[in-house]
Amino acid sequence: MAETKTKPTGMSVEYYLSRRGNEQQRADCRRLITLLRKITRKPPKMWGPSIVGFGSYKYVYESGHSGEAPLTGFAIRGRHLVIYLLPDSYEQHALLDKLGPHSMGKSCLYFKRLDELDAKVLEKLLKLSIARLKKRHGGS
Repeated sequence: MAETKTKPTGMSVEYYLSRRGNEQQRADCRRLITLLRKITRKPPKMWGPSIVGFGSYKYVYESGHSGEAPLTGFAIRGRHLVIYLLPDSYEQHALLDKLGPHSMGKSCLYFKRLDELDAKVLEKLLKLSIARLKKRHGGS
């Protein structure tokens, strides 16, 4: 079975930010750090080479594959920023409709500028996601 590549590293979050994206993206990332630190009460930590994660939980798939992942986090992906969250409830889907310009993958919320998103809606989405992950998997 392949080893999980996304693990906590000792890399500096500031170093990552200084080497990625444009000035607007770096400013948005600093605002995300403040928000995610407030919500999770955890410091930012690099997971792999490009994910800034907060908190963690352990998972086990039906296949037997297991690992650890951040409860939430973000990354700079080209022209977009991505926030990692679990949007699997009706309430969260309704909130996504009110969020602002974004696209959604299975657990990736893509957007270009943080100031285009409704901050209160984003915070509620993140809190719901973290609560659902903790309920499902535990976590810190």
